[in-house]
Amino acid sequence: MTSKFIRQAYLRHMQKRDHALIGRASLVLQNDPTTLFTGSGMQPLLPYLLGESHPQGQRLANSQICLRTQDIDEVGDNSHTTCFEMLGNWSLGDYFKKDQLTWFFNFLVDDLKLDVNRLYVTCFRGDDKYSLKKDFTSAHILQGLYQARGLEAKIVDLISADQASQSGMQDGRIFYYNDDENWWSRGGGIDKTPLGDPAGGDCEFFFDFGNEYHNQDKYGLPHPASDSGRFLEIGNSVFMEYQKTETGFQSLKSKNVDFGGGLERLVAASLNQPDIFKTDLLLPMIEKLSYLSQLDYANQPTSFRIIADHWRAATWLALDGVIPSNKEQGYVMRRLIRRAQLQASKLGVKISLSDILTPLICQVYTEAYPEFEKQHTGLIEVLKKEEQVFQRTLKAGLRQFEKLTQKKLLTGQSLFVLYDTYGFPKELSLEEAHRQDITLEDNLLDKFNQLMIQQRQRSQTIEIGSYKGGLADHQPMTIKYHTATHLMYKALKLTLGSEVTQRGSNITTERLRFDFSHKTKVTPEQIAQIEDTVNQQIEADWKITWEIVDTQKALAEGVLGAFGDKYGDKVKVYTVGDPQGKHYSREICGGPHVQRTSQLSEDGRRFKIIKEESSSAGVRRIKAVLK
Repeated sequence: MTSKFIRQAYLRHMQKRDHALIGRASLVLQNDPTTLFTGSGMQPLLPYLLGESHPQGQRLANSQICLRTQDIDEVGDNSHTTCFEMLGNWSLGDYFKKDQLTWFFNFLVDDLKLDVNRLYVTCFRGDDKYSLKKDFTSAHILQGLYQARGLEAKIVDLISADQASQSGMQDGRIFYYNDDENWWSRGGGIDKTPLGDPAGGDCEFFFDFGNEYHNQDKYGLPHPASDSGRFLEIGNSVFMEYQKTETGFQSLKSKNVDFGGGLERLVAASLNQPDIFKTDLLLPMIEKLSYLSQLDYANQPTSFRIIADHWRAATWLALDGVIPSNKEQGYVMRRLIRRAQLQASKLGVKISLSDILTPLICQVYTEAYPEFEKQHTGLIEVLKKEEQVFQRTLKAGLRQFEKLTQKKLLTGQSLFVLYDTYGFPKELSLEEAHRQDITLEDNLLDKFNQLMIQQRQRSQTIEIGSYKGGLADHQPMTIKYHTATHLMYKALKLTLGSEVTQRGSNITTERLRFDFSHKTKVTPEQIAQIEDTVNQQIEADWKITWEIVDTQKALAEGVLGAFGDKYGDKVKVYTVGDPQGKHYSREICGGPHVQRTSQLSEDGRRFKIIKEESSSAGVRRIKAVLK
């Protein structure tokens, strides 16, 4: 049971059930201000889950690379990663609970040959505060699926994970948990659901590796949602029936299904191997590191796992155009690379990770994602450059260390500044303090950790949505800024040249932000010309329409696409003007937009660029408003 076999088997399984296979989205989403990275397969499909029509129909499936860095410090155990591959399928107002649960259950048992006796499922318990009903339907569908396989499936109400650790499983097979466990939204539980987002109760499938992997003294009695190593979540069917409003939840126009199953975890379950780093997606890196360090992975797995996970994540980011920097996505990428380098030094690996690990990652993924073969050399160059920068950072960090410890005292604040501002690892600061016989402040690590917690909370806020509004909520002003972004993109090409390419955007209710490829600063004269062009299009009162067209035909006709996006056979194209006649621009986009450009000038508003700056090497950033 290799990753290739399972990926292909899953996609075939969904194709047989009339699902269109769609391409993966870039790890850095366009027009989504609510997150730094694509953290789930549903994020690129958000407009369609909220009611927009998808160019490839109502049944979709794919394999999506995801990146979640909220829990970066937990990487090191046998199941957590920042980067992972998610198998997904969606119903946009088509099938619902019965088909979804039946198809995935049969895929696990028939296609992957998993022992049905080792599969457990959890369901949504309901919520009285928001008048959300308990999911009896899913529980009874699942009970019937087990019974058809000759297994009586007792349904047990466990309420919460904390209570379940006291009561245990009570011979159950299907379990009700509250919203902390069985509610899905991009923000987390019910109360954390972002305004305007689709959400709903879910059914989570778990594989049981056996009680030998459960520590009862630490985790209490075993149950599926426990943090112990006995159970591993391998799939989650979200039934998106609701949309968050100011007063609670309202029903979506259509009931949707959003399924995600971690490929690494499905491979691990198929192999009865609780350590996902021993699957074929990660094992080649572990073996190479063990060979180079002459150390046994089993004796100190944490460092091996951090290196393998972080380097894979950084390589995927490089593939999707991210460059290490001190801002946003680039900052996270830099942190991943440096954490991996630090762990490599602990193992005694002195060879460039770019040289030894990046080729292995390309080899693992090239067949499924051919872009790896095309960009192989460029990926190594980007990553190696950052490795070299880190070596210079270490030297600079030592100089800062000398300045901050002139009084022969290392404080928690100084330790944090060295780490957070100068990228100097905590471990190296402590080693240097020991070498120079420098006194450590009382409760040094406690103070450092408290500052780290505060920093992590700030980072998580960015990760899950620090921006007010956002395209996801479809507020009128946000939609206007989304349309203005399209007008400005074309104006940039007209003013600066056709080689200008979108590299990212961030749209809120208050402004638009747009990143684009351009090597030099945009002059005041050029900014004025861009503003004039956009305002002329607003005054022209163009009609805005959309149509679904063949992808190759659209691209051949010069329709603009977003950097890093992967398209299926058909795409949704928005046109400012007449698609067959006089028009200003045509662009691939999921929507939504205003109906006419003149709506952007309501209340006497004018398009105005308020800031132009460098975002990263070869990339400029514009912020603009309608005021």
